[in-house]
Amino acid sequence: MRFLLGSFSCRNDDKMKYMKKVLFHFSKWFVGILFIFSGLIKANDPIGFGYKLQEYFEVFHISFLNGWATGIAILLCVLEIVFGALLLLGIFRNFVVKGLLATIIFFTFLTFVSAAFKVVTSCGCFGDAIPLTPWQSFSKDVVLLLLIIYIYINRALIKPVTEKSGVQSALFVVVFTASLMFGTFTYNYLPIIDFLPYKVGSNIPENMKIPEGAPVDEYLIMYDLKNKKTGETKSMSDKDYMAKEVWKDESWEVTGSPSRKLVKKGYDVKIKDLMITDASGTDYTKEIVENPYYSLVVVAYNLNETSETAIAETNALALNAAEQFNIRTVLLTSNSAQDADKFSKRLKLFMEVFYADAVPLKSMVRANPGVLLLKNGTIVNKWHYHTLPSFDQLTEKYFSK
Repeated sequence: MRFLLGSFSCRNDDKMKYMKKVLFHFSKWFVGILFIFSGLIKANDPIGFGYKLQEYFEVFHISFLNGWATGIAILLCVLEIVFGALLLLGIFRNFVVKGLLATIIFFTFLTFVSAAFKVVTSCGCFGDAIPLTPWQSFSKDVVLLLLIIYIYINRALIKPVTEKSGVQSALFVVVFTASLMFGTFTYNYLPIIDFLPYKVGSNIPENMKIPEGAPVDEYLIMYDLKNKKTGETKSMSDKDYMAKEVWKDESWEVTGSPSRKLVKKGYDVKIKDLMITDASGTDYTKEIVENPYYSLVVVAYNLNETSETAIAETNALALNAAEQFNIRTVLLTSNSAQDADKFSKRLKLFMEVFYADAVPLKSMVRANPGVLLLKNGTIVNKWHYHTLPSFDQLTEKYFSK
């Protein structure tokens, strides 16, 4: 009998050890892959991640870091990728698990603040590729926090792919360097994959419309009611107000103005905030984005920080395009008309200057300046100023055809 009980106990212990090992390896691979994926997605668009960090800087009143936002963004992306990769490789165990724990505690705090106080509408955890609501982001971070705590407690189970310290150091250098180079490359050029509504091939006018037959937002009209006799207050939809014939009860009165409550989200227009105007405020959006011919749109959302050398080169290109092919070139900026006029006169710009909000301009192209080639509302191509083709190259590939 003792033998049978002992045998059963051993089998039970073996099963528990096996389950513990399975759960540990699942946690390790899940966390490692997710950190690498998250880091790569954000490193694909470090400027966009930098804009998101600036929102957090404003919330925590540390806006003096805004100028460093993109650099900090690249560093955070590199850390995510490195921590994820080293966890899977099993090297520098103690350093990695402590780094993962510190990182997830920090991100969990940020997403909780965003969700609880509604200060940042999207955390940017997976960039623009997978938008998450603040509460979705917080839930995701809580799950990761629990898994990382489990990994930390059982970190002795992490086994390195190699015991040679020289090889481990070399692997660290390779992962760190590759991550940093990737973030630097996409910063100096453009995202490898564009997840924004202004990607090459998209049609701007179509992205500004609600497709025929698409569901629209559904709202309820809400009334705030107060009982004249008891002082009781309550909110009620217009449908309930009429169905329950509350309006017949003279003891209840409507206070304030009716409000709208969203009950069902409809189709989300991809481009909802683009309006292009001249200095007097006249709307030129339709004229510029629906031009049936080739046109060049130079985007310099901030003239105070733009590359004047690149603007001068683009201006020369615009002059040649207009003289030889009658191609229109416009410059879009969010600066004031007064500042833009001074800028235009100082650089003797040939391009027409128009104005738009900084938010859509930052989404159009991750460069300051960047250039879009449009035709009949479609983005044929776009370039960072570092990779802008010459006039001859544009002529051969586009203008002459």
